[in-house]
Amino acid sequence: MVFRSLIRTFAGQMLKIEQMKYGIIGTGAIGGFYGGKLAYSGQEVHFLFHKDYEYVREHGLQVDSCDGSFHLDNVNAYQSPGAMPKCDAVLVGLKTINNHLLPQLLSPLLHERTVVVLIQNGIGVEADVQQMFPQTALVAGLAFICSAKTEPGRVNHQCYGSINLGNYSCKDENLFNAILSDFSKAGIKVASVPYEEARWKKAVWNMPFNGMTVALNTRTDLLLKNPATRQLIRELMMEVVGAAQHLGITGLKEDFIDKMIHTTDEMTPYSPSMKLDFDFHRPMEIHYLYTRPIEIARAAGFPMPKLEMLEAELRFLSSL
Repeated sequence: MVFRSLIRTFAGQMLKIEQMKYGIIGTGAIGGFYGGKLAYSGQEVHFLFHKDYEYVREHGLQVDSCDGSFHLDNVNAYQSPGAMPKCDAVLVGLKTINNHLLPQLLSPLLHERTVVVLIQNGIGVEADVQQMFPQTALVAGLAFICSAKTEPGRVNHQCYGSINLGNYSCKDENLFNAILSDFSKAGIKVASVPYEEARWKKAVWNMPFNGMTVALNTRTDLLLKNPATRQLIRELMMEVVGAAQHLGITGLKEDFIDKMIHTTDEMTPYSPSMKLDFDFHRPMEIHYLYTRPIEIARAAGFPMPKLEMLEAELRFLSSL
């Protein structure tokens, strides 16, 4: 009888995993793309909208993509998190400057086994969110994508689109693997990667390009076409790699810099998220993208002088 009970319990757990219910908090360029792909593949996805809620309710969600555009006619769209169902996995695509809103936005969607995937930029994000939700399983989502949302109900996916998932505190391996499987079935290139290494690898691109495009009012391609700024980008990347290595991250080598520069050379001319925020007079994600990693590196005995200067420039520009 005990054996049969265990079999029924295991089967019930597998059934829940097979019938994953997804929630999207922050349906912008990132949440709209990955949530849209999951919904288009047949997954049950519930989207929280802000300004374009009424538009999406009437017209649906359009994803213009270099990999094939698609339209979601009937979107599970909500204006309030309290109206959303509890979900097995929640993708958070909010800018980190809005993370103080997570207790009210995220709490209604959580049950005891919910996994929260933070598809956000920067270092130290998970540690702070874990303090807000001590019992919740967290996963870092590191998106390598050129995507923007500049009008209601429409996501413009320009190139790339892969995502790495770094397990921060999810103890349920089956549930973590189910999320990986659902992403893959949705046509998203996805991989499981070591958490700390993944966060710092993303910072190798984010810290130089986000800030430099704002400080010099330019695009990624123009930064690399100019020999002086191309060299500066490399030097900024070296500071990030050096900090990561000083912190004991062994999987991040100097050859990763060459890979990132080559990838960006082949990228569609692009304005990163921080440049778009600056252009549209929105607050910039300076804390987790610059202040926090610089503080962590400095505490470990590794200064990042060029990135500290860039952070100071961004602080100045954000005050204007």
